[in-house]
Amino acid sequence: MMERSLRVAAHAGAAVLAAMLASGSARAAEEDRPFDPGRAPFVVMIRDEPNPYAVFFLAALPGEKVPIAVKRGSKEGGLVLQASGGTVERVGGERWAWRAPLRKGTHLLTIGRPGQVSAMTIHAFVMVPSRDVRNGRLNGYRIGAYPAKPLRGLAIYRPPRGFIEVTRDNENTPLSPHFTLRQFICKQKGGYPKYVVLLHRLVLKLEYLLQAVNERGYRSDSFFVMSGYRTPYYNAVLKNVQYSRHMWGGAADIFVDENPRDGVMDDLNGDGRVDIGDARLLYDLIESLGLGKSPENLEGGLGLYGPTPAHGPFVHVDARGFRARW
Repeated sequence: MMERSLRVAAHAGAAVLAAMLASGSARAAEEDRPFDPGRAPFVVMIRDEPNPYAVFFLAALPGEKVPIAVKRGSKEGGLVLQASGGTVERVGGERWAWRAPLRKGTHLLTIGRPGQVSAMTIHAFVMVPSRDVRNGRLNGYRIGAYPAKPLRGLAIYRPPRGFIEVTRDNENTPLSPHFTLRQFICKQKGGYPKYVVLLHRLVLKLEYLLQAVNERGYRSDSFFVMSGYRTPYYNAVLKNVQYSRHMWGGAADIFVDENPRDGVMDDLNGDGRVDIGDARLLYDLIESLGLGKSPENLEGGLGLYGPTPAHGPFVHVDARGFRARW
């Protein structure tokens, strides 16, 4: 009986070892695979904001008309826009207006040549209007209250127009080649549905930064988004600044988490420790990019944070449109 048990244990151990080796081989193959930025063969302007990626997203209010156009200078031609919901109106050349359905939901927009595989996919979220927030809650989910006055009168600090509803069915929807809706959900407690505010420009900036990180030799398929959207309620619980860009879906606290994937910043500088030095390396790399001079002008806030008992080191980035450093 003992001998049989030993044989079973040995067989199980061999199976586990084989699985570990297979997993290791798969991971090694993944790491050897060149980073693919996921760009489309053309750039599309969504509300005059550029999208160069084969997969992206937009958020619209019910019934809202959203202008979508192939950027001037593109060598593409004969492209069509199709939608799984709402209506599409061609307004001239490769310019369209997509009118969102009247009910909340997620829809698929595709751009490509007729009869061919679409070159661009846009996941379109029809939001829940902010007017539906009652007593600081939306469908039971706690939102809180946005500041009554925008900071310094800036439009980017006005209350959001609406909220993307997040469910078990849509939380894994790709927003771009390397980021999903789930990564930006507020960390506050509560079941589904949840609600998110998220800016086009923030995801565009994160993709830009991720490509730069990979080009500098730090292999990463995405950033770990430690904090994305925060409701005003949760932001107050954290005792964060009143006008945190997180509340407008324009900020993310990020780090590289690939080797190993353990929810903590990697040892980027190779000194055998995970500390503020690794966050400093990421911070300096981002600073060196000169984002204010990028074609899309992706300038914004950049903050450096060391480890605490609650979390490891990270870098804050946002898409406020003007320079801020701390």
